[in-house]
Order: sequence, then structure tokens, then C-alpha cells
Amino acid sequence: MKKLGLILSIFSVLTLVSCGIYSFTGVSQGDEETFQVNNFQNTANLIEPGIERTFKLNLQDLIQSQTNLTLTNNNGDLIFEGEIIDYYIAPMTATAQNTAAQNRLTIAVQVRFYNTLDPEKNFDRRFSFYYDYPAGQQLIGSTLDTAIEQIYDRITQDIFNAALTDW
Repeated sequence: MKKLGLILSIFSVLTLVSCGIYSFTGVSQGDEETFQVNNFQNTANLIEPGIERTFKLNLQDLIQSQTNLTLTNNNGDLIFEGEIIDYYIAPMTATAQNTAAQNRLTIAVQVRFYNTLDPEKNFDRRFSFYYDYPAGQQLIGSTLDTAIEQIYDRITQDIFNAALTDW
């Protein structure tokens, strides 16, 4: 009976070791130690000042809070860069009087990700998300802040998952 327990213990340890090191967030920690997030230019047709800086900071904060990677300004093992390519508002639903009842703000970001230690993981992809709000509201102040926060939460999480998780 003790041999069976010992065999099961050894098997369990070998199984865990062979799977690599994973965190509870699903992030596979390889040999990467550093990351950098370069400036994201705002090339959208409609420009909202400051959203490129907010995006960069949100992406940095997410990676720092979910991994043990160290933020660096250059020569990072992982590099994120790109552009904000779309920022637009479109009517979504109409009233009986053929006026907009709800509008949608959509933001799209083109991201180039480079893993200098494993170039097979590199990608160049578009990520986007939206926020719906009543047509009677102006997209300013707290409404705009809430919209950008919710959109960036989703986009940065999608980028994080694409770049750093093995799901």
C-alpha cells in the first residue's frame, strides 16, 4: 500500500513538472523576463485626444498585474506596438420617429506583437470592441470615460490572451 502511495506521489510530481510552469491566469511563463509597450499612434479618422496614451497605460497595467514580467523601455523580450485605427460613433437602434435611440462607439487597435525569444508567437492583428449608450447622451465627460474604460478593458484583455496565454 505504501508503494502505491509513493508511485502516485512520484507520478503526480512528474506530471506537474512536465506540464511547465503555469499561473492561475493561464499565462505560460517561458524564458521571457521583460516587456515593452511602444507608443500607439492614433490614426483614426475621428481623433479623441489622449486615448492613445490611455490605451498604452492600460495595456502596461494589465500585463504588470497579471504576470511577473518587468516593464522596460527598450530591448524587451516581448514587444507590443501598433496604432488606434478606428474610433467612430454609429447609430444602433431607431425610434418610431426614425431617430437614433442608441449609439455605439467602436474603437479598433492594430497590434503588432513580437516575442524576441520565440518568433513563432509573433502576430499582427486587429482588436476592437464597442460601447452602446443612449442617443440622448453626449459622449463627453463621465460617459466618454466609462465608454473608453470598458472598451479598453476588453481590448487589452483580448491582446493579453492572444500574446501571453496558451488557451
